[in-house]
Amino acid sequence: MSLKSTSKFLSLILRHKPQRIGIELDEHGWADVEELIRRVKNLDFATLEQIVAQDEKQRYSFSADKKLIRANQGHSIPVDVELEELEPPEILYHGTSESFGSSINAQGLLKMSRLYVHLSSDVETAEKVGRRHGKPKIFLVESLKMFGDGYKFYRSVNGVWLTEHVPAKYLRESF
Repeated sequence: MSLKSTSKFLSLILRHKPQRIGIELDEHGWADVEELIRRVKNLDFATLEQIVAQDEKQRYSFSADKKLIRANQGHSIPVDVELEELEPPEILYHGTSESFGSSINAQGLLKMSRLYVHLSSDVETAEKVGRRHGKPKIFLVESLKMFGDGYKFYRSVNGVWLTEHVPAKYLRESF
């Protein structure tokens, strides 16, 4: 398996389906590194370190002693990755496909199968995310106004902003 395909497989295991290889995540999303290495074919600690260090989206983190690993966000299974509530910047961005635009305008941004809606702090990142789904469409999120209205925001260790829902009234189409 290439480094990229191994990283994608780890994303599946650490965010969505740990049972696929017979491991369990603790309540904070941590998996035992030794057990993970035993259960993933052709995975060793050096490769795992390389994936964590080089992943451009910084999807993973080791515990301080490197005995545990977890995905930083994006889970569809209930875990508490110990996010601190923070005041967001005035505007955040959400990149998606043009095909979802009318649904988002009507319903707002929904977390769907994930624990949170993912937001970017810059247009470039949002556009890159949107391209993964088709022709990109960028929404501006009036995040500071939302925060003032009582909505909670968190920032994962890799800089992705998270919230449970963005009502349509806080959205503006970027372009």
